[in-house]
Amino acid sequence: MLSSNTFKFDVLLIGGGGAGLRAAIAIAETNPNFSVAVVSKVYPMRSHTVAAEGGAAAVIKENDSFDDHCMDTIAGGDWMSDQDAVELFVNEAPKELTQMEHWGCPWSREPDGKVAVRPFGGMSIERTWFAADKTGFHMLHTLFQTSLKYNNITRFDEWFTTKILVENGRCQGATAIELRSGKVGVIAAKAVIMCTGGAGRVFPFTTNGNIKTGDGMAMAYRAGVPLKDMEFIQYHPTGLPGTGILITEATRGEGGILVNKDNYRYLQDYDLGKPLDIDDPMHPVKKSMELGPRDRLSQAFVAEREKGRTVPGPYGHVVHLDIRHLGKKIIDKKLPFVRELARNYAGIDPVYELIPVLPVVHYMMGGIDTDKDGATSLPGLFAAGECACVSINGANRLGSNSLTEILVFGACAGKAAATYATEHPDLDIAAVEKKCTDEQERIAREFIRKTGGKERIAALRNELKDTLESGAGIYRTEVSLKETCDKIDELRERFGNVLIEDSSLTFNTELTSALELDFMLDVAEAIANSALARTESRGSHQRTDFPERNDGKFLKHSLAYHTDDKPRINYKDVVITKWPPGERVYGKEE
Repeated sequence: MLSSNTFKFDVLLIGGGGAGLRAAIAIAETNPNFSVAVVSKVYPMRSHTVAAEGGAAAVIKENDSFDDHCMDTIAGGDWMSDQDAVELFVNEAPKELTQMEHWGCPWSREPDGKVAVRPFGGMSIERTWFAADKTGFHMLHTLFQTSLKYNNITRFDEWFTTKILVENGRCQGATAIELRSGKVGVIAAKAVIMCTGGAGRVFPFTTNGNIKTGDGMAMAYRAGVPLKDMEFIQYHPTGLPGTGILITEATRGEGGILVNKDNYRYLQDYDLGKPLDIDDPMHPVKKSMELGPRDRLSQAFVAEREKGRTVPGPYGHVVHLDIRHLGKKIIDKKLPFVRELARNYAGIDPVYELIPVLPVVHYMMGGIDTDKDGATSLPGLFAAGECACVSINGANRLGSNSLTEILVFGACAGKAAATYATEHPDLDIAAVEKKCTDEQERIAREFIRKTGGKERIAALRNELKDTLESGAGIYRTEVSLKETCDKIDELRERFGNVLIEDSSLTFNTELTSALELDFMLDVAEAIANSALARTESRGSHQRTDFPERNDGKFLKHSLAYHTDDKPRINYKDVVITKWPPGERVYGKEE
């Protein structure tokens, strides 16, 4: 039988990545007397923020402006972005990246000592700050080291959160399993911030680490908070075949080009060649259609494959990314990690050889519905980072906005949660302990003590991934989405007969895999049903049976609510401030 422990804090952070650590620091600075808990199922420096390579966007150069960054973000999101949130984001971005500099983040520099920026997809002006091609690593390291300064932050490393606890109409904490001992703890808190990242692992080919299984999204969903815009799934156009490892967009930002089997730069045939505001006509990306938005590049790949112009390989069809013309000196200075990844995982040296690439699931624009402060519809529950949908990313996120987003909205959520905790100091410890006991019994009954199951976790998980890729991939139809929804229902029913052979308590990975699959099924049903209901094409959501964008009916956010049957899909208006919807044009250069 699992035993329980009780812990009490002012604010609880679930997730120890970039958004979680930034929120924790904001709380510690807002009220040094507050006790803050950070619960993470992995050691913080193993959080997925560490995998981000290319950079973080913020206005810094004289030829840039806040309005330009706003417009790029809104147009890139196909007008699904809430413009009040975008304005807040763009205005706070330079302050946050400068703060990272003061905390020790080693931004790359120009020869004159100024912070360097590079071009990124969908950005009309160079505004992406970077630290070589290990930006996420350096940002997460900086945040983690900074968090160590605050004695009021307590970490619960390798604790797996299973449920948020709602009592008296507000969130008052969560239950979590200490993976080392198997003990279930109740971590009571006056406010809770969900920072658990995305859910890319519901797809078979993804850049996302194994930990990104949608836990936080599913916990909020089960507690009655809607999941917003879940139909919008971003494919990154340059993943390494067979691994899902990302070849960063910075590779194209530095001048890399994509070619098909005929060594032809095929993107010139598509509506992708948005020019960059760069004075030097000889700049390597002056005419780079490779820096179109990610959704359009991924769709162009599919078109090339259908024309028979891609290269067959052991892991499917690919095209090639060519950076040989940059030369060894530039590659080793600005893209050393790309060279290392290509050598170790593809067996090629990009200084001399072409890199095989194909689209890979990278990011979820949707997530837990929040306002600009990260607050959800459940009092006391906040969210930030990829698990949240504020929404600045709309139907397609621009590369390098996400690393900045975790800082801006991590800080916003931290400050708002600290304020809420100050105004709502009471906790019903007895009630949340009772709910923890109920959750402990559920886990024991459905998993630890379960006997007679026949369904393998890995088999169910693989079937889930395959049905999402086939039915809710880059292109969707009513038929494919209905088949996927039906398959998810079938998998949910079969999950009730899951086989659990490990009854131990210490680092029971079979148990955590089962709990993760449970969460993944919830996220998958929200994705597929939201996509089925949106009968238009917008950004990353492409319906071949409804190929046009329909602002009259669908300039609205989808909201998926959990029910005992299929999710209920509602809608709410997108916030428009001063950028009315227009045609999303990336015109070819003459």
